[in-house]
Amino acid sequence: MGNSEDIIIKEKEFLLQTYKRTPIKISYGKGVYLFAEDGKKYLDFFSGLAVNALGYGNEKVIRAIEEQIRKYIHLSNYYVNSPQVELAEKLVKYSGLSKVFFTNSGTETIEASLKLIRKYSGPKKKIITFSNAFHGRTYGSLSLGGKEKYKKYFAPLLSNIVQLEFNNVEQLEKNIHSNTAAVYLEFIQGEGGVRVASERFISKIKSLKKKYDFILVADEVQSGIGRTGKQFAYNHYEIKPDLVILAKAIGGGLPLGAMITNKKYSTVFEFGDHGSTFGGNPVACAAGLAVMNEVFEKGLVNEVARLGDYFLTKLKMIPNEYPTKIVDVRGLGFMLGVELHQSCSAITEEFRKKGILVNCTNENVLRILPPLISTQENIDHFIDQLKSILSNTKS
Repeated sequence: MGNSEDIIIKEKEFLLQTYKRTPIKISYGKGVYLFAEDGKKYLDFFSGLAVNALGYGNEKVIRAIEEQIRKYIHLSNYYVNSPQVELAEKLVKYSGLSKVFFTNSGTETIEASLKLIRKYSGPKKKIITFSNAFHGRTYGSLSLGGKEKYKKYFAPLLSNIVQLEFNNVEQLEKNIHSNTAAVYLEFIQGEGGVRVASERFISKIKSLKKKYDFILVADEVQSGIGRTGKQFAYNHYEIKPDLVILAKAIGGGLPLGAMITNKKYSTVFEFGDHGSTFGGNPVACAAGLAVMNEVFEKGLVNEVARLGDYFLTKLKMIPNEYPTKIVDVRGLGFMLGVELHQSCSAITEEFRKKGILVNCTNENVLRILPPLISTQENIDHFIDQLKSILSNTKS
């Protein structure tokens, strides 16, 4: 193994440059911390972009993976594997829906949902999405997205997709009608700047759904599996989606995605309509079972709700001290955003210098995604460092 500098140079030589890498070489992770090869310790409040719900080195996840690897690592989906069935059962239980299709990622799950919707509704009906939405990077999922910077070089994309302004009730009334096949919705937008759907907005979607019976798709890739302090972000509202899209935390750090359908749409796909070689991999599903057990059956989700409220309350006090620097603070549970008056890239750099990893999204929003095992002490440390950075930052 070469030193850190060698690896960073080789990364540029051998890998397509599609990621703006943080210049640290990680040696290992433990709990809520990542440790670099130079010995520096980082509090990770990005948690692998909401993937590492139980942090790093969780013994129960490791044990589940090891036990499954000794049985078999891969099994064709022409055969039944127990971890896949058991995880599907848990997802049905906690979502309140009916059946599951497994994939390897969020974007693949979106693709599966698009095929289901087109088969059920036909090619001519419109699909509704929203500004700043992010649903993935493949052609179908990209067609649903609300950010032109991701789409500008890749036209033509899918047709019959209409983008409305997020949280704009009047646009819903004007654009949703009998020719609407589906509405794709992040109840809390992650990539879009940690924007939370308003009660009025969701209430209008609910009433329009009752009137026009379109398919409501909840994209819970980032917000699902307890991150918002409830099972899924839609549980904060009086509404139940027809399809739920999952990935990230569901695999315990291994590639895994899932589409959950309600009973009405559970028979749309027939033999051969869709498939995946690796979707529902038994090792990933075994890891996912360990995550589900900790988050839901051991009650970790309740701690996320309690500490998420504490964290949000603390964050909302900061604009009183720095009114010229902070526009807004928002979020649910451990999915929080601090919108700044300036670009936040320099702020994330200052955090890194102080041993904290946090993300900048939508150019000026600090996106805070702690592991679900984070403590009040971790939160207080983050708050103290944020205040210190703001006090030394020019307006």
